[in-house]
Amino acid sequence: MKPLKIAVAGASGRMGRMLIEAIVADPEAMLAGALDMHGAPGVGSDAAAFSGQPAGVTIESDLAKGLAQSEFLIDFTRPEGTLKHVEYCAEHGIKMIIGTTGFDDAGKAAIVAAAKKTAIVFAPNMSVGVNVTMKLLELAAKSFSHGYDIEIIEAHHRHKVDAPSGTALKMGEVIADALGRDLKQVGVFAREGVTGERDPSSIGFATIRGGDIVGDHTVLFAGIGERIEITHKSSSRVTYAHGSLRAARFLREQSSGLFDMQDVLGLR
Repeated sequence: MKPLKIAVAGASGRMGRMLIEAIVADPEAMLAGALDMHGAPGVGSDAAAFSGQPAGVTIESDLAKGLAQSEFLIDFTRPEGTLKHVEYCAEHGIKMIIGTTGFDDAGKAAIVAAAKKTAIVFAPNMSVGVNVTMKLLELAAKSFSHGYDIEIIEAHHRHKVDAPSGTALKMGEVIADALGRDLKQVGVFAREGVTGERDPSSIGFATIRGGDIVGDHTVLFAGIGERIEITHKSSSRVTYAHGSLRAARFLREQSSGLFDMQDVLGLR
């Protein structure tokens, strides 16, 4: 079987470099392209130079050059950049794995529209462990539908620009859907001052930012006389890279459509 020809967006960043290392190390994949913003320090250099073993792929700011040899693009950048990539990939039949978070409703709609032309895996967290945790949360929510207060606590590094994390929001959506609620109606994202008694139908969020925390998520189901905590902790971004490659293998058989990691892992 031919190797997966994969390009990486944000190739100069922390996640970009982790993805490049994972692709280069995977015998079923090959690094076929690398992208970064115009003016980024890595543009014009070999995408794997940081590892001491050049890959022969130059980081480009021009989409046509950076994606000329690629069948897939893995993108963990910012919404504004990802949406430009989505438009280009849809027009040129390049499949996408999108781990970017922080999209507004219009951005999500643009991804849905692009998936009619190409195949996309769009998930706020590509970790296999996180997505198995999502399934556990769905089962737990159905069992703890009455008499339990639900709170989601997440922690990330100081450089993360959106809050709550996309993973925390997805956890909230999974739980709300399992309970027949709308997260937009029941989500509580800030508490200060005299807030009054807790609405039992609400789903609360708490956000921590500091240091180099890769990503911790805990969902608390607090009842009377007991509490249940379901926690996932990431110690390395390599889990996101490995999940992304698994998503690329899944997309090999798809010509179009919008999928997430639950589809990739067969957890539907």
